[in-house]
Amino acid sequence: MLLAGKSPSSVYLFNCLSKDFFIASVVVEKGVKRSRFLSARARKLGVPRVLGQILFQALIVPWLRRISRRRIAVLSRTFGFSDTPIPEEITLRVESVNGRACIDHIRAVRPDLILISGTRILKRELLECTDAVFVNIHTGITPAYRGVHGGYWALANNDPGNCGVTVHEVDPGIDTGRILAQKRITPTVADNFVTYPYLQLGEGIGLLKIIIAHSPDASGSDNPRQGMKSKLWYHPTIWYYLNTRMKKGVK
Repeated sequence: MLLAGKSPSSVYLFNCLSKDFFIASVVVEKGVKRSRFLSARARKLGVPRVLGQILFQALIVPWLRRISRRRIAVLSRTFGFSDTPIPEEITLRVESVNGRACIDHIRAVRPDLILISGTRILKRELLECTDAVFVNIHTGITPAYRGVHGGYWALANNDPGNCGVTVHEVDPGIDTGRILAQKRITPTVADNFVTYPYLQLGEGIGLLKIIIAHSPDASGSDNPRQGMKSKLWYHPTIWYYLNTRMKKGVK
């Protein structure tokens, strides 16, 4: 089973895996309202920082997507990403994956494995409603780069050795579950903030296929990083991104 948010990466994940494995059902959640999300983030991080994040998303990200169209097309072909819609006959749409409708559906389907892609943080009640293992592809090397944009933050911190992807079990924390596999990625000069996730997803799906086909302990990847500090990362602000790009060349 796949629990997904409304994002292209969820569709890519489904299409890549459904070629080799049976996916019984896909639950798609509507997600948190942007106003509610930003309000909560402002209370946690402060208004100036959140304003900088909004400006980054509104001004920089669209520009990066425009100039990266060819690179994204190349990566999509390389990893076999397809935007073919997930079949409606196996799709359940819910307000939240943490809601009763999703829990009841999981109990009815009784999946062996539940994959997570782009959903909100899962509550304990959901995680404990089944014996199935919940697994996520995280775009960062945990525990040092939990949260979002782990590949970018590793490069921005002069830590390219930890620019990569992690496949891990899901627990009530944020990217704190048991590591199943990790792999380093090596971005090229053609890559930037919006293309790093394509590299990470492609490599992550490769790791996930090995895990599903063999066992939760099989990976064929780099060894999980041991002894590193745990840190949660958020979106960069527009001024941080521009400053880091000019001074360090991190795009």
